[in-house]
Amino acid sequence: MYKAVTRGISVTVTPRYMPEESSPEQGRYFFAYTVEIINTGLERVQLRARHWTITDEHGQVQEVRGAGVVGEEPILGPGESFSYTSGCPLPTPSGTMQGSYLMETAAGETFDAEVPAFSLDIPRAKRVLH
Repeated sequence: MYKAVTRGISVTVTPRYMPEESSPEQGRYFFAYTVEIINTGLERVQLRARHWTITDEHGQVQEVRGAGVVGEEPILGPGESFSYTSGCPLPTPSGTMQGSYLMETAAGETFDAEVPAFSLDIPRAKRVLH
């Protein structure tokens, strides 16, 4: 599990390798990750956009930007949470992801909530980020 907190927005990520959706002989490794976002702050916020930086083990970088997450732009009041699961294919057996969520307060102020860097590794290739 990987965790970051920005302005009372706690983001926890739990990645896992999905062998049933992978084809190593064809250079395709699929990883799922579950994200839990908890508003531990005092103001209501809405997740407006996401930004991901995905790096494979050869250093190839892919940037992903878009509105919301999994087709939603959840609103989180103080103490509320939102969880979702998504996936990422890689051409290598390991890599990393990190990013941010663009959050908007009820007053219209925006800020980036950090998504912690996390490892994507097939079971034999465990690598830990520090």
